[in-house]
Amino acid sequence: MLELRHVSFTVTDGQGAAASSKTIIKNINLKFDDQKFVVITGPNGGGKSTLAKLIAGIEQPTEGQILFNGKDITNMSITERAKMGISYAFQQPVKFKGITVQDLLSLAAGNKKIDKCIVCQYLSEVGLCAEDYINRDVDGSLSGGELKRIEIATIAARHNTRLAIFDEPEAGIDLWSFHKLIHLFEHMHEKKQSILIISHQERILNIADEIILIANGEIRKVGNKNDVIPELLDVTNSCKFFKEED
Repeated sequence: MLELRHVSFTVTDGQGAAASSKTIIKNINLKFDDQKFVVITGPNGGGKSTLAKLIAGIEQPTEGQILFNGKDITNMSITERAKMGISYAFQQPVKFKGITVQDLLSLAAGNKKIDKCIVCQYLSEVGLCAEDYINRDVDGSLSGGELKRIEIATIAARHNTRLAIFDEPEAGIDLWSFHKLIHLFEHMHEKKQSILIISHQERILNIADEIILIANGEIRKVGNKNDVIPELLDVTNSCKFFKEED
């Protein structure tokens, strides 16, 4: 189980008298039960991605504690958290020069050279043809959507993942591939993996066990879709918030 106790995150710009601070996450208390599919949603700039980065260890909270299965991980690095089973997919995927897609998936699977058929399975789950990608480098020659899908495939390939965090996985993904991702998330959920997704896509909200609405760095609502969406529409003041990818 993941637990956040009075977590806050403040950033400071400038130095001396010219310094100014802004609190992005404000005194958040949350519990994420094991084997749950949780979606964090809310308006842009509300603190969703920052909260995901705090959980993954990319950022450190300025106040509060983060516990994972009863252990305090507040000051642990992203590498230490990964070893404990916390996986994170960036909103803007990282590029790796000189590393092929097969090599990257092998590293994710435990540094073992995985069979081509297994690579094909992981890539097909995110809407990519293995023959076209298995020997390609994970670099700038790939589009943002391709990099995003390959990164999600590496999360699926990790056998020790206990909590998978996805930051806006739908960004840059075409509609057909988005359908594939929905099936992948459902499959991961069926395997009893804990999933945390930052998203505002209605089809992702539809399959969540729990939805957390964050606005202005604070929790506004926690519940199911019927509980949260009226509040979400009130916060965003627009039904266009749910516009699908095309």
